Amino acid sequence: MEKNKLIEDSGKFFIGCNYWASHAGTAMWSDWRPEVVDQDLKKLSEEGLEVLRVFPLWPDFQPIEMLYGGGGEKVEYRFGEELIPDTEAGRAGVSMIAINRFREFTEIAKKYNLKLIVGLVTGWMSGRLFVPPALKGKNIITDKTAIMWQVRFVKYFVKSFKNSEAIVAWDLGNECNCMGKVESREEAWVWTAALSDAIKAEDNSRPLVSGMHSITPAGNWSIQDQGELTDILTTHPYPFWTPYTDYDPVNTIRPLMHATAETLFYANVGQKPCFAEETGTMGPMVCSNEVAGDFARTSLLSLWAHDCHGFLWWCAHDQNHLTHAPYDWMSCERELGLIKENGEAKPVLKEMGKASKIIKEMPFEKLPPRATQAVCITNSEQDHWAVAYSSFILAKQAGFDIEFQHEDQPLKDAKLYIMPSIKGVWGIRKHRWTEILSKVSEGATLYMSIEDGYVADFEEVTGLKIKTRYKRNMDTQAFFKTTVDGLQEEINLRFNSPVKVEVSPVRAQVLGVEEDGNPVFASTTYGKGKVFFMALPIEMHVIQNPGVLLDATLEPYWKIYSIISEEVRKNRIIQKDNPYVGITEHSFNENTKLAVMINYSPDVINTPIMLQKEWRVESVVYGKEAIIKDKTYACSIAANDAMIVYLKRD
Repeated sequence: MEKNKLIEDSGKFFIGCNYWASHAGTAMWSDWRPEVVDQDLKKLSEEGLEVLRVFPLWPDFQPIEMLYGGGGEKVEYRFGEELIPDTEAGRAGVSMIAINRFREFTEIAKKYNLKLIVGLVTGWMSGRLFVPPALKGKNIITDKTAIMWQVRFVKYFVKSFKNSEAIVAWDLGNECNCMGKVESREEAWVWTAALSDAIKAEDNSRPLVSGMHSITPAGNWSIQDQGELTDILTTHPYPFWTPYTDYDPVNTIRPLMHATAETLFYANVGQKPCFAEETGTMGPMVCSNEVAGDFARTSLLSLWAHDCHGFLWWCAHDQNHLTHAPYDWMSCERELGLIKENGEAKPVLKEMGKASKIIKEMPFEKLPPRATQAVCITNSEQDHWAVAYSSFILAKQAGFDIEFQHEDQPLKDAKLYIMPSIKGVWGIRKHRWTEILSKVSEGATLYMSIEDGYVADFEEVTGLKIKTRYKRNMDTQAFFKTTVDGLQEEINLRFNSPVKVEVSPVRAQVLGVEEDGNPVFASTTYGKGKVFFMALPIEMHVIQNPGVLLDATLEPYWKIYSIISEEVRKNRIIQKDNPYVGITEHSFNENTKLAVMINYSPDVINTPIMLQKEWRVESVVYGKEAIIKDKTYACSIAANDAMIVYLKRD
């Protein structure tokens, strides 16, 4: 099996869910009922799902217990009171009862053509830590005894199932970074490397999936390290839990772009494929089942359009009838399923099945990669997720596509570089800053905004001279007079900003000022290129304030991104003016492209799209037909849905 076969096989794009048996949840292996599992998997397969992420609960599969003698002296490991057999499984501390049950499970999955991603070290689940009795009280990530037994377990388990046709990938485990605290990046790296090497030593034919969530470019659990040590990265994008995402209703643009933005951020920074491994709305206290279906449809189509490989819902079944922990503890864990306790499929499952059929029936084998026009560079001291998320949304609203990188990575080639809401005195390291300026001098465009950050060579680069800077004690209002795409416009926007930078233009053109006339937005030439400078942290303001993205006509922050992207947007085939329609362009050849237009709102959108000269809409693959008039197409896109069109050059 080729490396990354999971992504290539499902490919194009795979759809599925995380699975615990409907009758037992986390107790499915100790309360094994194959007839229930058979019916569960039959139903999920019939509804159109292809992939299940499954969990061999760690203490069920490695039930080792330490027995002690006088004075608390360690004597021996046993399975409860039973001697551990002198076999390969016994030496690994593995229960053959559990192994045989999992083998039966793989046969049931094979029967219904369901592929499995196996979360190997399932020690953390839904708010509860599950560990073998012998390891209770230890730091599972850093304790040498805990690491030894984890390595023994994964080696035996992987060796036992490496010939299973149902398994398409190994996963380190479920959010293993929640199992114990680490004091350094090195501790997280050592644990990941130990498990990764053990898994790959037994089976290097399948991809190794990270299974982590809430990792960052600069934290102890880093995106880059997971990319180094695993083959496929993962996001767990729940609007309810992720910072800045639950500020607006789940069927609106902010939460709808969450999974796509985070998955692309991980993939670009980690330099490995990434997919949404578990996601959901967190049940009926957040939204109705119908709205959850709309959320799933839009998020799924968005991930597909942006090369994000897969969509797995959390989870297969409601668990309201279960009384053991964590279900007894956590109200929000009980009603997250695709299927109710009475066996009724929820709207989310129906929408996933429809989307799976839509993607499979596309008149091409694989969606080509989307075209991108800009690179967003995050820097060390800022809130990386906040600025990446906000920049992604603003760019999509303005009508162009970005990719990401962190400042410590080789500079990608681009026509537009975005350095959003720079924070702290470190700024950008000199060698990278020199590279960026070299690209601008050769003709690229650079856009910078600051939160409270420091920019070297400021006057030379921006054409502005600092008079003074100091802390603010209130919000500010800014006024912009601009010409974008040939149209003159006046925009008034308010901002939260921690510092005020008073500047005077030296050679820059002032594009925006505060109420007192202080310039806050300006542009200037730099060699053959152009530099835009924004003295206000537009990205942080947009992402930190609930409701700002709900009415883009009253507060059109995205129009600042329209200004900075005017040149690169000329390379796009489609131009649009509705900020709630996001468009990706995919090229089959010089004369044939596909455009995916997604409505990131709960309302039907009737909007014109404009095509470059010589291009036309040849056919509509999905959605309503477009009405053509003088190279302008009047499109109607259903609420939380999409329109997909073939584009041809005459």
